[in-house]
Amino acid sequence: MPKAKKKQSLAEKINVMRASVMGANDGIISIAGIVIGVASAQSNNHAIFLSGIAGMLAGTVSMAMGEWVSVSTQSDSEKRAVEKESAALDGHYDDEFDFIRNKYQATGISNELATQATKEMMSDDPLDVAVREKYGFNPKEKTSAIAAAMASMISFPTGSILPLVSITMFPQSIKMVATVIAVMIALAITGYTAAALGGANRGKAVLRNIVSGLLTMLVTYLIGSLFAH
Repeated sequence: MPKAKKKQSLAEKINVMRASVMGANDGIISIAGIVIGVASAQSNNHAIFLSGIAGMLAGTVSMAMGEWVSVSTQSDSEKRAVEKESAALDGHYDDEFDFIRNKYQATGISNELATQATKEMMSDDPLDVAVREKYGFNPKEKTSAIAAAMASMISFPTGSILPLVSITMFPQSIKMVATVIAVMIALAITGYTAAALGGANRGKAVLRNIVSGLLTMLVTYLIGSLFAH
């Protein structure tokens, strides 16, 4: 019989979605800043395109490696926390039990109920419960550094395509305005998506994303203008 495919956990799905959205967002802002800056210095589409492609390649590798290092570091920290808590349970079980019971009591639960709840929860999987209560994460939910890196590696260049195509394909007379508008729309989408994933305020996230993109393009445009010829 074929081996059953392992189902992705919710944490893993969120991890990949986060990396995808942030990768696309960074791709849009980074490449928009590069091509706007170069375009403000010269009108040579070939030079603008090459600059954008170079930025896309560099950003893709940088984002992917950054995700891999970041998620790997988090996974290593969680692994050390599990090992530390396992040793604590082996050597000082009563202290760990008291910590969890006192934590429940602090929420307003009576001593008797907190004691009973702690006993029942730790009777099944004490390590899982202790890690969740002391360190705030579920040790059974794993996140993949490789999956996050791959998601970012795909999404960054995908986001980069929009400003790159806009600045090189639109007529000279409207290329700047068209690129800014296209970037603002794309940033509104990624900002909204990121807020939806994190349960944050959608309107504020969209506005923040658009403002950061506009500031990036403005700064690079002004710098490029200094070297215009």
